[in-house]
Order: sequence, then C-alpha cells, then structure tokens
Amino acid sequence: MFIGHFAVGFGAKAAAPRVSLGTLFLAAQFVDLLWPTLLLFGLERVKIAPGITRVTPLDFEHYPISHSLLMAFIWGGLFALVYWLARKNRFGAMVLGLCVVSHWALDLLVHRPDLPLIPGGTVRLGIGLWNSLPATLLVEGLLFVAGVWLYFRATTAKNRVGRWALWGLVGFLAAIYVANLFGPPPPDVQAIAWAGHLQWLFVVWAYWVDRNRAPLVPRSS
Repeated sequence: MFIGHFAVGFGAKAAAPRVSLGTLFLAAQFVDLLWPTLLLFGLERVKIAPGITRVTPLDFEHYPISHSLLMAFIWGGLFALVYWLARKNRFGAMVLGLCVVSHWALDLLVHRPDLPLIPGGTVRLGIGLWNSLPATLLVEGLLFVAGVWLYFRATTAKNRVGRWALWGLVGFLAAIYVANLFGPPPPDVQAIAWAGHLQWLFVVWAYWVDRNRAPLVPRSS
C-alpha cells in the first residue's frame, strides 16, 4: 500500500489538529521510511519477482525489524513517547502511535502472506489484495479520497501557498502511485532502497503545507 498510508496521515489531522501534517505523514509511513535503510545495510531483504502479484513485483523475503506486528507496536510506542516528551501533547502522541501501527494493518490487506507477527517467528499473514488491480485501486483510492477530504474539512488555507501546495502534494502522490502501478519493475534492490528514501520529500512537503494552513476548529488535542 502507498497512498493509503498517506491517507491515514491526512485523515488523522481531523483527530489531532495540533499535530503537523508532516509529523502525521512521518508516523503513518515510519516503517516504510525505516525499511530502505535496513535494505541498504542488508538487515532486511526483498527480491524483484515480476508477476508475483498483479500490483507489485516485490517479494518481501525478510523484514521483521520494520514490518512485524510486534515491532510495529514498539515503533509506535517509541514514536508516541518521543512526541510526548517533545510536545507534552498526550492525545496527539496517542494518535501518532496509532498511525504507526496502522501501517501494519493496512499492509495486511494488500500483502501476500509475508508479514511476520514477531521477529524470528514462522507465522506470516496477508490477505493479498495486490492479486487484484481493480480491488487495490478501489480500496486504496477510496482511502486516499476520504483522508484528503477529512484534512480539507479540518483545515483552511492561510494563503495561496496553503491552497496550491496542498493540491500539488495530493496530485504528486497520486501521480507517483499511478507510475508505480503501471511502470516497469525497478532495476535492482539498490534502486528500491534509494527511491524509498525519496519519501522524505513528502514529509517535508507536508510540513510546508501545514505551516500555511490552520485548523478550522481548534481543539485541546
């Protein structure tokens, strides 16, 4: 899943308006931002296997540090703790922790049975929505539309930057998603890892967007 994770970041702004969209994006995509570094260091493994699913050619062979359920909860707890220590915003920290954990839950929908429950465990889960392109487009597209809609309802533009930078971010995410779906397979694992690090661009972009927008209804959260 790709834009579905960013949908969680967009939508969570309605629950935690004091938390920047950039921080929400960082939480929702945290494990996918960690994964490319683990690939480069050889701590996790992926193989390019065209045809393994209808949507992605990637065979996720070994990624217990970033994508096991246990580690998702640990990363979520650590993320929430760091945010609470920095901001003293308990509810916002809880929302961010849930955003981190949501990544595993959404991946469960689309992945083949390759998601581990615990590092070193043998059980692998995955419902396999990626075996159907139409179903993947429907589910992830609806999630993205819902998340963006919630963000629009929860915020208002302070200026033209707040309006057009947001539309640019939404459009660019959608374009990257389509390119990933219909483009050629990546040439090698190194390319996957370096391309994965480019997702930091979306986090920075989201911080920029959110600095130029304001919550419509300020809340204590």
